[in-house]
Amino acid sequence: MEVKRAKITAVGHYLPEDRMTNKDLEKLVDTNDEWIRTRTGIEERRILKDPDKATAFMGTQAAKEVLKNRDISPEEIDLIILATVTPDYFFPATACLVQKNIGAKNAFAFDLSAACSGFLYALSTGAMYIESGRAQKVLVIGTDKMSSILDYTDRTTCILFGDGAGAVLLEESDDGTGIIDQKHYVEGDSECSLYQPAGGSLNPANEETVKERLHYLQQDGRAVFKKATMGMADVSLEVMDRNNLEPEDVAWLVPHQANLRIIDATARRMGVSSEKVMININKYGNTTAATIPLCLYDWQEQLDYGDNLILAAFGGGFTWGAIYLKWGMK
Repeated sequence: MEVKRAKITAVGHYLPEDRMTNKDLEKLVDTNDEWIRTRTGIEERRILKDPDKATAFMGTQAAKEVLKNRDISPEEIDLIILATVTPDYFFPATACLVQKNIGAKNAFAFDLSAACSGFLYALSTGAMYIESGRAQKVLVIGTDKMSSILDYTDRTTCILFGDGAGAVLLEESDDGTGIIDQKHYVEGDSECSLYQPAGGSLNPANEETVKERLHYLQQDGRAVFKKATMGMADVSLEVMDRNNLEPEDVAWLVPHQANLRIIDATARRMGVSSEKVMININKYGNTTAATIPLCLYDWQEQLDYGDNLILAAFGGGFTWGAIYLKWGMK
């Protein structure tokens, strides 16, 4: 029995114009450019400063670019899956706002929350809709305005993140390319090593939560780094083993851009040379759900038809996973 596959047929992106460099951060918190670069690999990040624009705006711009690049109308989209941890509102879903903005009147839409693993979770989910035959064109978006939940007095977190969006279109493959395998994991983080303490139903917003700055991202950097380094490397190697891939068979590693040391450790564990690793953390920082599609956008001219790609991510939750796909764009 022939197995249907979903493949990426178009890529889009959006990055705010304003750049925040490490030198800019030196003016806000007790840190310096060398410390940030040597420990994270980040040199600058983009910030969406317009108070009237947020996550949906960025996702909309990325989605419009996908439609333009694929030369299709928004009415052809069957489904929109949007990964984010910084929705415009708790409800309606940010995906619904994007659906309206681009005029995808025939699409249903929903948000998916898996932190930095969100895009991979969304890509896997979208692929299953294609594989089942229940959708023909699925728009998968990763978009986050991380600056909206950062405490710029906390040097352990504000240096890491930036704003941005990336999107891809999934369609059925008729040539053997596309998403071949996927593996995802969750380990419930009962210690809340990476989370936003207030704003949910457990700690609703009130005067005290605002005063205590509990609506900003908080993390135990050491705990997250340790789990992320093991998780991304282990699952990437597992997907390679499941598909009998040797390091030389992998054309590109497409890692979540959280920390350059985590990326390097993953590549070493896989046996993949640094020349085959997509890295743009230096330019954008950690854009959470947007990092992997932004890599695909930046490298699309260097990708050859049939290339084997391993996509890997780790995020709060804890969530992590990897996808093996064969590039199908010519």
